[in-house]
This record gives sequence, C-alpha cells and structure tokens, in this order.
Amino acid sequence: MALHQTFQHKLLQKLSPQQIQLMKLLQVPTAYLEERIKEELEENPALEHGEDSYEDDIDKKDEFADETDSDIDLDGSEEEYDNIDVSEYVQEGDDEVGDYKLRDENYPELNDDRVIPVKVEASFNELMLLQLGLLKLNQEEGKIAEQIVGSLDDDGYLRRDVSAIIDDLAFRQNIEATEEQIKKLITQIQQFDPAGVGARNLQECLLLQLQRKTNQGEHVEWAMKVLDKYFEEFTKKHYEKIQKGLNLSDAQLREIINQIIKLNPKPGSNIGDSAKGQNYIIPDFFITNNNGILELLLNSKNAPDLRISEGYRDMLKEYEKGTKKDKRQKEAVLFIKQKLDSAKWFIDAIKQRQTTLLNTMEAIMNYQHAFFLTGDEIDLKPMILKDIAEETNLDISTISRVANSKFVQTEFGTYRLKFFFSESLQTESGEEVSTREVKKILTDIIHAESKKHPHSDEKLTEMLQEKGYNIARRTVAKYREQLNISVARLRKIL
Repeated sequence: MALHQTFQHKLLQKLSPQQIQLMKLLQVPTAYLEERIKEELEENPALEHGEDSYEDDIDKKDEFADETDSDIDLDGSEEEYDNIDVSEYVQEGDDEVGDYKLRDENYPELNDDRVIPVKVEASFNELMLLQLGLLKLNQEEGKIAEQIVGSLDDDGYLRRDVSAIIDDLAFRQNIEATEEQIKKLITQIQQFDPAGVGARNLQECLLLQLQRKTNQGEHVEWAMKVLDKYFEEFTKKHYEKIQKGLNLSDAQLREIINQIIKLNPKPGSNIGDSAKGQNYIIPDFFITNNNGILELLLNSKNAPDLRISEGYRDMLKEYEKGTKKDKRQKEAVLFIKQKLDSAKWFIDAIKQRQTTLLNTMEAIMNYQHAFFLTGDEIDLKPMILKDIAEETNLDISTISRVANSKFVQTEFGTYRLKFFFSESLQTESGEEVSTREVKKILTDIIHAESKKHPHSDEKLTEMLQEKGYNIARRTVAKYREQLNISVARLRKIL
C-alpha cells in the first residue's frame, strides 16, 4: 500500500476581536445603540462619557483619532497591540474620535421633530426576572438562570449557543455550568409568559405557543403537526404539499393557517409600551430634498460622546513609574492596559460604524436618486448588494448588515434600507425594470380582483405579459409567495 503526501494551500480570513466587534455594531440600529454603549460603559471602567463641549474639543489635537484610524479594517487586516508604550495612553485630545464626533451639537439639524422618540424597553427583562423569582432555585442555579434571561434578545429569543452561555458563566462569574443544567433551566424559562419566550428559533417559538392551546380543538393539534413536520414548506407557502401530506380539506387547511398566523413571532416585543402600539422606529438616516439636491444626514442622537478615562490613564502612569514591580502590580498594569485597549477599540469601532453607515447610505441614495426625488416605486432601479459593495469598496456581507437593520426617513415615509434592493426583470422592449415594480403591479391586480373569482397564477401571468412584462408562471408564484398572498382557491370568498 503506497502512501502519497500532498500539500494544500488554503487562504483563510481570520477576523480579529476588533473586527468582530465592528461587525456586531454595524448591525445595531440607532434605536438600540445607546443601550449597547451603556452596556460597554458598565463593563469597562476605562471608557466614560465625555463632558467637554464641542467648541473645546475642536481646539484639541486629534492624536488619538489619527492613532486609531487604521486599527480596525474591514478587509481582514489587524494590528497587534503588544508592548504598548504608556505614553500612548496619556496624549492630549483623547476624547476626539475623528470626522464624526459623537455629540448632538455636531448635527443641530437633528434636534427637531423629525427625530421620533424611542422608549427603551426595560419591562420585558423585569418581567422575566420577576417570574424567575418564582422558581425554586439554589444560589448557583439562580445565577445561571439570570445569565440565560440576560441572553434573551428584544424579541424574546435565546439566540446564544449553550456553549457560549457556559463560557460566559465561567469567565464572568466563575461558575462551571453543565450543558444539562443550562438546557433544564431553558425549558423552565420557556414556560414563562408571554408564550414563546426562550425559543431558539421561530419554529420552536410558534410550537411553544401552540402547546399552551392543545385544549382548544383539533385544529391546534394539526397546526402543531404542520410546524413540526412541514415547517419549511409552510414558510415557503407550499400549501399543496402540506395538504397532500396530511390529507387535509381546503377548509381544514384554511383553519390551520389561521391558527398559525395568529401566533406572535416576536413575543418579547409584545411587552410594555410596544403592546400599546407605542413602539416607534427611529431613523438611522434622514434624506431631504433641497430644491432638487438630495442631502443626507446621519442620526447620531443615540451616540453620546465617549472618551478614555483620565483616572485609568493616571493609574497606568503611576504604576509605570515604579522601578520594581511585584506580581500583583504587573497583573494590575496588564489589567489596566487591557481595559484601555478595549476602550480605544470601542471608540474607534463607533467612529468606523458611522463612517461605514454614511458611505453605504450615500451610495444607495445616489443609485436610487430618482426614487428619493419622487417617492414613486416605479422609479426604483434594479439594485443588488454587489452594486453598493462595488460603489463603496466594502464587503457584500458588510452592506448586508447595514441594509437589514437600518432605516432612512424621507419626505415620502420611513423605509428599511433593504427595501431599495431588488433583482431586475426584462420587459418586451428589452428594458430592465426592478422586480419591486412588478410586485407592486401584481399586488394591485390581486387587490382589484373579484374575491368570488380570484385570478389563478396562470391568469396573473397572462395579465402581466399583456402589460409588457416578460415573466414566467413560476416567477409569478414566487413573487406572490414573497408578498404573503395565498393561492387563488384560498383567496376565494364564497
């Protein structure tokens, strides 16, 4: 038996902790950025709010900003911070963070009624902790359960892996929890109100809610079977496959769909003010039309002024003055340097977050210039993530993070950025139009149809082709499903 030795070359991109931090910050909407900064301030005493006025700051040197401009790069490069000299932390002007300062005075135009107030929801977490107090847990179990509850996101989901929670407990609280302990407590937390909290994904969330309705009839049991065995088909609206697999009548299928769509996919967001319809969207950008010239503003309302703690820098200087250092002093110096590094990285990440957001939104505004002037969806050009990535020289994944979680306010309304992205479709004349335009026309046709005789997908295809859109029936079916519109026989009202 002959042995053969081969060599393989692989190019791997390893992200630094600072790059990961920036990626996470890019996903945070303005409405929650203030809360994220608050968390960082609580965890890192070397980071603090700035108190100097804007006028004082502009007279200071920008040594810190110059120093950190290249610290975090989106292309995969990273800098090492070993053997940092103490003088690096004691420069004047450390509370300057570059071109986009983190204070409202830098954007006086935003101090008006266009900034929609957002109430930070703390009541959900309070409700979870209140119910946690009703469980009979020992001290260690209580701390583990608090960690799990603290890991729930605003929608009520537990999106962190069990292994990550175990690591957090070991690192932050010196608790060696087992996977069994974590899973047992998760199961208990999933019994809390509102139904569906603590779920790891949408399927589990909906099933948790249905489990509490098992005494409400066979339609609930059928709905559970659908979500358990045909979840993917349900999300894609492949109702015929479900109906055939479970041998359901049209009436049964319709009732099952009604049972499921009444469930809450975001149980955590249904607490407190949001339950009363007071959960507002706060725009990340503002676009105004100044006599035909589009002007873009980044909303920095929830990004306070941040700076390195003078006290921590002074502590480091004092420790460094000592000629002889014992083990405890060396550990203290290392701890302080780590906290100062972390504070610098966070400030730089906030600055780069703002720069990335502005560059991305400016590219979208320029690409969809006609729409921002008219507000008419017909004026939307076909545009994919790659188009904006090429305009900004940013990675497609970066553009995706920005587009999926940010909003822009215009004179025509407030839109999520991903609204402006769509594929292209060719008309009979050879012109490329946005698929969003086709979807709008498809929606208008269906809304105008007779509910006693709704149009089949074949008929909808014919009607679109008559209007000059070169489109196949399967594409019409796909668009209809994306618009959350049922097939003709389920739209029929007798």
